[in-house]
Amino acid sequence: MLAEIITIGDELLIGQVIDTNSAFIGKELNKIGVAVYQITSVQDNKQQILSALNDASKRVDIVLITGGLGPTKDDITKHTLCEFFNDTLVQNNKVLAHVEELFKKFSDKPILDVNRQQAKVLSKATVLHNIKGTAPGMWIKNKDTVFVSMPGVPFEMRYLITEEVIPRIIKEFKRPHIIHKTFITYGVGESALAAQISDWEDNLPKFIKLAYLPSLGSVRLRLSGTSLNKSSLEKSIEEESLKLKSLIGDIIYGDEGEDELEVVVAKLFTEKRKTLATAESFTGGKIAEIITSMPGASAYFKGSVVSYATEVKTTVLGVPEDLIKTYSVVSEQVAVAMAKNVQKMLKTDFAIATTGNAGPTKGDSNAEVGTVYIGIATPTKTFAVHQQLGGQRERVVNKAINKALELLYKEILGC
Repeated sequence: MLAEIITIGDELLIGQVIDTNSAFIGKELNKIGVAVYQITSVQDNKQQILSALNDASKRVDIVLITGGLGPTKDDITKHTLCEFFNDTLVQNNKVLAHVEELFKKFSDKPILDVNRQQAKVLSKATVLHNIKGTAPGMWIKNKDTVFVSMPGVPFEMRYLITEEVIPRIIKEFKRPHIIHKTFITYGVGESALAAQISDWEDNLPKFIKLAYLPSLGSVRLRLSGTSLNKSSLEKSIEEESLKLKSLIGDIIYGDEGEDELEVVVAKLFTEKRKTLATAESFTGGKIAEIITSMPGASAYFKGSVVSYATEVKTTVLGVPEDLIKTYSVVSEQVAVAMAKNVQKMLKTDFAIATTGNAGPTKGDSNAEVGTVYIGIATPTKTFAVHQQLGGQRERVVNKAINKALELLYKEILGC
């Protein structure tokens, strides 16, 4: 079963307002087995709206429209729907009473005729009562397609979707079951990961699809299955999940809906009653910021030294000057010394250290831009990992932070 979402408003197309409505509608439809075929955004223009409605009616079962239902002259959705359905507007007395009551309760100004116009609805429509605002929703059946018109105000739209639209869809349509299972991986890029699981992916059942959702330092793998038989689908998704875990279980740290990596790390430190310190150079204290932004961080995080300048590495962290002269401030040896020394200084079980060249210039080192070393100190060992992370400064910093958390996760997990 397919749906299309049509959002109406110039403000969406010029970037003045971000379309959060479509994301919400898509999630709610997915929960009940309705797949979104397409999301279309159009201007407050009658011909564009008519064209979008006509195109959508040819390819989906349900068309959900948001926006353009206000009292001002640029809100033309109702009049355009009248033309599309060859219909007229009629006054709905229940809606009118609701609008008048809202004005009496929340406004010290008299109700205007333009506000009363909100009670005009298509004669062919089933009115969806909007207790959150003045513009009602409308449910219109036309041949084999249902059209649902809702206001664009997010909290009004959400109310109508959850309380009116979704229950009606459940009642009137037979829908397949859709199940998603998402695994969050770390430390392996999308292409390398695809090569690693290629044979398994090629042999997935036809009713199960795999999607790759990459981000800095991690890739989400989403299994999506569709079937009329829910129990059979759940069994198949679980079987394929177990096969995937057998292939890459060592780089899976969670499922979709679970916490981000930094939260998982925080929980492990709390559970294991271990402590942590950081010594940061080019990351500028961002790792410490991420850690301390989480409730309860004081239970395990002792502090940080932001040794951005080379002299702070020597005078505060105690990194030997000879070490820096011999190996450079951006080196494995310096990263190890930073981690080991901040661990000792703050008396912690674990420590993270970062030193690198994020650009745009080389600074105190001749290392190429994008060269990064991440030092990790544990209760039993100290080591550093070298990364070459490209040339865009913000990207280098963020990828390094993700890598540092990944390394820390592996070490605290095995502690």
